Amino acid sequence: MKKLSHFVTNLIRQGELQLGKLLRRKSLERYAKLKSNCEQSQQDVVLIQNSISSKRATLLDFHSIVLSEQLTLVDSELFLKIQLSEVLYMSIEKGEEYSPNLAAFTEHFNNISYWVRSRILERNSQRQRENYFEKFLKILKHLRRLNNFNSYLAILSALDCGPLKRLNWSKYIIDAVSEHTGLIDSTGSFKNYREALNGSVGQPCIPYIGLILSDLTFVHIGNSDYLQDDRIINFWKRWQQFTILHKLRYCRKWEYKFVRNDRILYFFNNFDDYMNEEAQWIQSEKIKPRQKANP
Repeated sequence: MKKLSHFVTNLIRQGELQLGKLLRRKSLERYAKLKSNCEQSQQDVVLIQNSISSKRATLLDFHSIVLSEQLTLVDSELFLKIQLSEVLYMSIEKGEEYSPNLAAFTEHFNNISYWVRSRILERNSQRQRENYFEKFLKILKHLRRLNNFNSYLAILSALDCGPLKRLNWSKYIIDAVSEHTGLIDSTGSFKNYREALNGSVGQPCIPYIGLILSDLTFVHIGNSDYLQDDRIINFWKRWQQFTILHKLRYCRKWEYKFVRNDRILYFFNNFDDYMNEEAQWIQSEKIKPRQKANP
């Protein structure tokens, strides 16, 4: 490549501009192609390595804090795609076609919850199930510290779901779940959660979008769009909607700076690998059969 570059330079100096330019362009194109092929080969090697290592990996192979950071990165990417108009449209029952990014974010929440349930239920022994349960409890603590209320509540809803709740657990696990569920206690219009959200001011934050939609829906249903026989716009309603959406906008002001971990993201596999609800109940009853009613 150096010899060719030197040859082209001499051609240009000797006045052979057209030939020199042509050769120079061709050499640059060839160099770019070689560089691209090399980069692609390196990416393929990384993907193969991730594939091999992740097939052997389990949840317990990763540090809880790193798992929570990668969860937060995935959540953040989806959260930042949501347009504020999508949230407003969804609250006034416009349908998912008006809110594609919000619909994807909601589906992601549900997938995480089902994925967590499945990882625990598919364990073969009580000890393994408790190890996985305790691992998710550790992840919860880190998610709370990171102000990622989306994955926090997705995992918490999984740990407190029917198929898992009916099984036998240690006192430590039962008490820990009870402690975490205090955050989403509906008393005082979810006072505990709202205080926690307000306490995240000045830091990156991913809110629970479900409560925001609930607040907007409440405002929409409880207030008419117009006053005095449809002659005056109800600006009070518009102000309430703006205030709720402004809080959502404020949560997007700061970004998380974690480094991508492709091995963990490959392990997550978009959280597509999970049992449906019926399969979860079947598996739960295999672990702990229902007691037959006395005749």
